[in-house]
Amino acid sequence: MKVVINNCYGGFSLSEAGITRYLELKGIEWPNAGFYDRDIPRDDADLIRVIEELGDAANGACADLKIVEVPDEVDWYVEEYDGNEWVAERHRTWG
Repeated sequence: MKVVINNCYGGFSLSEAGITRYLELKGIEWPNAGFYDRDIPRDDADLIRVIEELGDAANGACADLKIVEVPDEVDWYVEEYDGNEWVAERHRTWG
């Protein structure tokens, strides 16, 4: 499975070109009140396509978007520190 992360400090964001292409793929009119790129699921096929098509042109301000491969059976989530992200495996915990 492919997952998009931000590979630098700053935070996940798409450029205007990235947002425009993503909304085009989804059939959503731009601008759309209530749309926030940070709410896009990181394994969204259209998000992956935008990153693959646009490359660095998909990067928003202070972003360096990267696609990472995660095994399908992994229960994953995106972890971050100061906007620099990585994919982590969800584990069970008890308190």
